Amino acid sequence: MVIVVMGVAGSGKTTVGRALAGRLGWRFVDADDLHPPENINLMTAGVPLTDTDREPWLESLSAVVSAADGTGEDLVVACSALRARFRERLRAAADDLRYVYLRADREVIARRLAARTGHFLSPDLLESQVAALEEPDGELVLDAHEPAELLVARIRRRFDF
Repeated sequence: MVIVVMGVAGSGKTTVGRALAGRLGWRFVDADDLHPPENINLMTAGVPLTDTDREPWLESLSAVVSAADGTGEDLVVACSALRARFRERLRAAADDLRYVYLRADREVIARRLAARTGHFLSPDLLESQVAALEEPDGELVLDAHEPAELLVARIRRRFDF
């Protein structure tokens, strides 16, 4: 099984994804680590990525998901997955893939991004992230304001882990 923890930058995807993977004993992959250097340079400079810019990243991520699925490896992925077509592509890469959407209001995300250090994404990109987001329908939606431990418990309960 693959669980993708999704949402805009600063929603807590990495924190929740790592915690969930740790509790389940599954491998964790942060999709940010799969961006090519060109994308990282753009985001560091505050330049929003286009769908064309995202294509190599999405291809790499799809390959990781497909490889895990092919070997039966359970995997938790932290990934923005902002557009429905990106989510469909990832879903096509695995027989059993589930999304968890961390929803948060813009003000909370802005505060988190402003306080965050050591990440390449410029806080100036929040508006482009929000504009690109096509909220998922029929997926598990959680309040990103809640503590990570509570979110992990909710995910485990929903998926019977």
